[in-house]
This record gives sequence, C-alpha cells and structure tokens, in this order.
Amino acid sequence: MSRSPENARPTGSPPLIEKVSLSSQIYLSIREGIILGRYPQGSRLTEQRLAQEFEVSRIPLREAVPLLEMHGFVRTFPRRGAVVATWDAKAVNDLFDLRLCLEVGATRYAARQVAAGAPTHRLEQVLAETRRVVHERDPYGIAAASAEFHEAVVDQADNALMTTLMQSILGRMVWLFYLTSQLDVDDAFSDHVELCEAIISGNERVAEALAYAHIERDREPSFAALSTLHALAEDAPPD
Repeated sequence: MSRSPENARPTGSPPLIEKVSLSSQIYLSIREGIILGRYPQGSRLTEQRLAQEFEVSRIPLREAVPLLEMHGFVRTFPRRGAVVATWDAKAVNDLFDLRLCLEVGATRYAARQVAAGAPTHRLEQVLAETRRVVHERDPYGIAAASAEFHEAVVDQADNALMTTLMQSILGRMVWLFYLTSQLDVDDAFSDHVELCEAIISGNERVAEALAYAHIERDREPSFAALSTLHALAEDAPPD
C-alpha cells in the first residue's frame, strides 16, 4: 500500500496546512523521508518510483525536486536525475559556519529589539514546545522544535533578510539535528533556556556570546555522531 503525502508525517511534526498544493505536499513528504532515512543519502530518487509511491503524475514531482535541491536535500545530475545529498565534512562545516555568521548577529539584534520594547511571545511559546518534546524523547520532534527555536530567535531580530536566509537552511538544520539526536538534548535545551533569558533581558553581548557558544559547541560532537552512523551503515548487512 502506497504512503500518501498527507499520511507521511512522523510523530512530532506539525499538521500540513489544508489546501497546500500537491507539489508542496510531495516536497514535505520527500523531505521528511530523507531526514528519517527512508531515502538514504546518495540514493537516486527516480520519477517513476516516486510517482508510483505517491500515486501522482510526474508533473508535481518535477515541481517538488527543484525545491528539494534549493534547500540542500538533493542534487540533480544529467542522465542520473535527483540524488539524495550526502553529509560530508564540508557540508557540516558550511552549515555551522553559516549559522555562526547569521544566528550570532541575529541574537544580538533580537536582544536589542526586546530592550526597545518588542514582545517575546513567540520565542517563549517555542521554548515551551521544545520543553514538551524533550520530555517526550521524540527524536524527530526534538529536531524540529530545536530548529524552530533558532528560527524564532532570528525572527525576533525583525530583519526580513535574516529571516529569509534562515528559512533557506531550516530543513538542513532539522536533518542534521535528527541525525545527531544521540547528543545530549537536555544540555541543548538548557542552552536554549539560558539564551532565551539573555534575549528577554535585552543584554545584547551576553545573548551574542551564548549563541556563539551554543552553536560552536555542537560542531565536533556532530562530526563524531555522523562518523558513528557512517560506520554502522558500512557494517550493516546488504538488503
């Protein structure tokens, strides 16, 4: 029995908005399938296979694939089609470097906005949701909520260009957070609480320093976690 896009959500992911286009639903479903490993890194995503799986024509698939490529989930090659992206050392470092450039500055401006009287309702709501999923120990839910917290911090800066840049990497953040979900989520959540408190206090420099430390601290552990996953995949018996 094929799995329809509407039913392809794992526990902890938000419900799809009604009347979302078919290509958008397929994009979300394939993206989640890549994150969860249903479509392994380096594997081909053939139109025929996906069309059969989702019981759709190839037209919405051809609309979804460019979005997946733009957000870093697949690469397309002549005569090979779409291939699921692979996390190598450069991909990990590129993401961490961009996050440092974007999020550290955004955190500083977020604190500045709060000091000037901006409300912090969404930031606090997302932190509360993160606390809930950490308690439930749902890896996908934790990854999604953690990325949403970082998104909320950037949104708090009230800079449309920063928000747009953050949107372009959110999916990759969820993917990497999920792949490295064996890292200590309680420590990460404590960092989020401390960071949120610094922003709400309006202390720009403290918030900026905490953001840098929180992001950079996970760089090397992420490499270690991915190395373990790659070793396990190499040792696994063939299907």
